[in-house]
Amino acid sequence: QPGPLHISQIVTIAHTPGLPNPPVKIGETRPSVPDMLDHLALQCADVGASADFYTRVFTSCGVRELMRYEGTGGAVVGLCGPDSFPRLWLGALVDDGARPVHLAITAPSRESVDAVFAAARDSGAAILHEPRLWPEYHPGYYGVFFRDPDGNNVEAVHHTFPGR
Repeated sequence: QPGPLHISQIVTIAHTPGLPNPPVKIGETRPSVPDMLDHLALQCADVGASADFYTRVFTSCGVRELMRYEGTGGAVVGLCGPDSFPRLWLGALVDDGARPVHLAITAPSRESVDAVFAAARDSGAAILHEPRLWPEYHPGYYGVFFRDPDGNNVEAVHHTFPGR
């Protein structure tokens, strides 16, 4: 049975010729999250602890708390990056069943990925893969993978493309 697809493979497979936005090719860059992903919400056993974890670990990527309010199930926290748009939401745990999530946050540099790794390690997070190049994704893909407080597979990634 083949392993999971990486998002770059999914984009390539999902594209229909003749429609706008053909797949990104190696050496080409395009904005990704602002054009595709508006926001993502994660269920958390402890919203405050998760908000603290994400803002502390991803500080080198510009992640910060933008807003917080009390919802019907408890605290809801909106986190943003440098664009000050709340793209990552943390809310109360509704279903504690298996909910595998992979979240990748863009890092502005390789040094930032290394800083995320250090912060994740210092926080006691389970490190899945230390920072390195992942040429199977593309030659300039540099990332680190670890678990957040709720067991999600979280990544910090920086992309460089030859000639850019």
